[in-house]
Amino acid sequence: MLEQTQKITAHIPVNLLHEAQAVTGKGITETLKIALSQLARANAYEDLRKMRGKVKFSIDLEELRKDKKK
Repeated sequence: MLEQTQKITAHIPVNLLHEAQAVTGKGITETLKIALSQLARANAYEDLRKMRGKVKFSIDLEELRKDKKK
């Protein structure tokens, strides 16, 4: 299934774009897709970090380790 896309015009500093393309080795569109994905992922990780210590788990890690060894 094809992803829905949106064509945009953006004013991006040329040196920043070229540096990002050099890192990815990809074209403009693919470089921007990678950057946006990484930004979304970083935001999701930050949300998880904020929840640290606030969620109670009733899982016994030792029991899980024993089950894994079987």
